[in-house]
Amino acid sequence: MRASSKARYALYLMIDVAQHQEQRPVPLREVSIRQNISLKYLEQIASLLSKVGYLESMRGAQGGYRLAQDAASISAGDIMRAAEGDFVSVACLDQEAAVCPRNSSCCSISAFWQGLHETIDTYTDKVSLEELASR
Repeated sequence: MRASSKARYALYLMIDVAQHQEQRPVPLREVSIRQNISLKYLEQIASLLSKVGYLESMRGAQGGYRLAQDAASISAGDIMRAAEGDFVSVACLDQEAAVCPRNSSCCSISAFWQGLHETIDTYTDKVSLEELASR
């Protein structure tokens, strides 16, 4: 399994902002250079993270982004879900998808998939942005 590039880049963006926001708002152009991520892609991700209240933007010559919340209160799971939506290891766990046609015949393995989903959520929710930025 792999995290999507959008989820990974959202983490990189948030970590970069957390590490560099002390002196001034962090311009996306600088994040783009440091993280080697397309500026256009970062703009899309920053927009998503701003809408959910994790980033705030400042306009103007000294503009850029700052965290809208304390880094300790934002988890890696929060960031990844904001960028990509809920992590679902298999389609039958997706609440928005149609009911799985194998639902009645695979009950022995559905508990496994649910457990995997819960384990990933638990782990990503316990790692804070503050912890990631300090590494």
